[in-house]
Order: sequence, then C-alpha cells, then structure tokens
Amino acid sequence: MTPQTLLASARALLVDLDGTLIDSQAAVDRVWSAFAVRHGLDPVAVTRVAQGRPSRETIRDLLDDPPDLARIAAAFDADEVADTEGVVALPGALALLTGTRPLAIVTSCTTALARARLRAAGLPEPDVLVTADAITRGKPDPEPFLLGAQRLGVEPGDCVVLEDAPAGIAAGRAAGATVIALRTTHPDADLAEAHAVVDRLQDLLAIG
Repeated sequence: MTPQTLLASARALLVDLDGTLIDSQAAVDRVWSAFAVRHGLDPVAVTRVAQGRPSRETIRDLLDDPPDLARIAAAFDADEVADTEGVVALPGALALLTGTRPLAIVTSCTTALARARLRAAGLPEPDVLVTADAITRGKPDPEPFLLGAQRLGVEPGDCVVLEDAPAGIAAGRAAGATVIALRTTHPDADLAEAHAVVDRLQDLLAIG
C-alpha cells in the first residue's frame, strides 16, 4: 500500500508533535545544548539522543540517575516551556488537526510544553493530548500510544501513528499500530522500522 492508502485506512490517528506537526528543532537544540554545557557533556551527542523521548528519562540516562533528578528535570522543563522562539507549524498540520477523523497528539513533551508549542505554532489542541505527565514509561515503550488509542476508544491495530523519531516508531510498532514516518529530523536509516516513509506531512495529505 502507498502511505496515502495506509493513512486513509485508519480509523484514528496517533500523531507525534515535534518534528511531525511542528518544527521546534531550533528551540530543542538550544535548550539541550545549554543543558549539555552546564553538565560537561557534548552538545551534539546530547541533542542527537534527546529526540523523541521524555526529557526526564533522557536526563536520567545522561547523568546516570542523579539523586536530584527531580530538581534537574523540573528546571529543564521550565527552560523548554520558556523557549518557543522559532516554533512553527509544519505544512499540513492544521489540516490534519481540524479534520474529521479521531486524532490524538501523543508526545514526549510535558503537558505545559506541548501546549506552549502548540500556541506558538498557532495550532489547536485536540480533545485527546497524551503527554509525558500521563504515563510511567515513555517512547520507545508502547504505553503512550496504547493510552492514546484507549482515550479515543479505538483498538491500536486500527490506528495509524505519524512519527519522525526512531523511539516513536518503535513505540508505535510495539503498540500494534501502523507507523508512517516523516523525513523531517532523521535519515532513512533511522526510519527503517516504519511501515512507510514520506518526506513531509503535506505530501502524505496530498495538499499544498
């Protein structure tokens, strides 16, 4: 099947936020690079591994589970919410969010960060927003997508996941959903586990 056919066959959509609906890369790079410098880490390496996972889990791994993890993560989250400069909607995002098909945003952001970036990008918040605050295990664990499907009242196998990061692709596959990846932030080698790959959201929707 073509990616467009896969999308059309879905009863519901489970959609990542950063790199899928919005371009927040500059803000992500700024905040993670500053974090890396503060902690004596390589900014390039840190920004590479931080994609698509809850910040608290990434910080825990990078700093080897520090005793003050809660404080460090809270400060980092505040820095992210405060930096929305350059955050914009990707072409096709508004059309997807205002369509008639059941849709949940499933993101590794906190609720505050997801809402801040949606506002900055001028996009509406859907009725179902699954964030890092609602789960115990983030992507690549399937829990976020399973919760999104549950809240929509749809079986995961009847959902299409739209993702840009390897962790999200792995989570979608583990949840039993069909996964379509976007080439917005990663090379094809990192997207190989998706059922289909497209360049951009607008190509998938055949608009613009």
